[in-house]
Amino acid sequence: MIEPEYELQDLNPTFLFTWKEMRTEGESYHNHEFPEIVYVISGKGRCLIDDVVYDTQEGDLLLLNPKQMHQFFPREDGSPATEFFVALTDFQFPGLNPNCVRDEKEPLIIHTTGELRQKLFKICSSMEAESAVYRPGRYFMLKAYLMQMLLLVYREKCEPIEVKSGFAFESVNKKHVVEQILGYFEDHYHEKVSLEQIAENMYLSPFYISKIFKSETGDTPIRHLINIRLERAYELLKKGENGSIQDVAALVGYDDAYHFSKLFKKKYGIPPSQVKKRLHNNS
Repeated sequence: MIEPEYELQDLNPTFLFTWKEMRTEGESYHNHEFPEIVYVISGKGRCLIDDVVYDTQEGDLLLLNPKQMHQFFPREDGSPATEFFVALTDFQFPGLNPNCVRDEKEPLIIHTTGELRQKLFKICSSMEAESAVYRPGRYFMLKAYLMQMLLLVYREKCEPIEVKSGFAFESVNKKHVVEQILGYFEDHYHEKVSLEQIAENMYLSPFYISKIFKSETGDTPIRHLINIRLERAYELLKKGENGSIQDVAALVGYDDAYHFSKLFKKKYGIPPSQVKKRLHNNS
């Protein structure tokens, strides 16, 4: 995590371009020589980044470093997501390599809420409006909006703890926080789990929680939750759980059986239907 005592010096990025896309079909798997900041304005989508599939939703902010392979596409139900892309170059965050918008150990996605979400939405709307009309100073106005966006990202990294009800946490016992999250996952893996809700209840930002969880466990909260769900699903299948794959998926917190099957096959090398088939043949 970027330390708060660092000062930003000579923040003078080059604005390259921006565009808004309502995602109704997939794009090719590709990368760029420059970084991109992607904000999901509305809807729900999906993306493939460095061979890992992520679900995205309104308010998500994705930080893509140069040469990072990525592909955005709609979910199976066809519901479109509207994504706003901003490309830039010639800048450096303190403590990071030039043109990197995040450290490789940090989460790819910031799940924004509240004031941060509203500010990012307003900036994207302003950039879209400015791009649509060629007026004097257009580039510098777009650059000014870009700098606001970069500073919001930087502040999210530097100021992870929210001040609530007149109290501020001087320090956080990382191990205790992670233990609470692990316990919550074990008890609620079959439910809709929101990192934002966990963060709000603990008076911490989702980005900070993701960071300390990764530092303590070596994994992201979402991947850890996925592993718990898949392990429970495998146990259910081994026990000969009756019902369809959709039923098993629902029991471990997945509405989308196709997505569940893809995750299961990636972890165990075989689809869940094959586990059921083997058990049937051996019975």
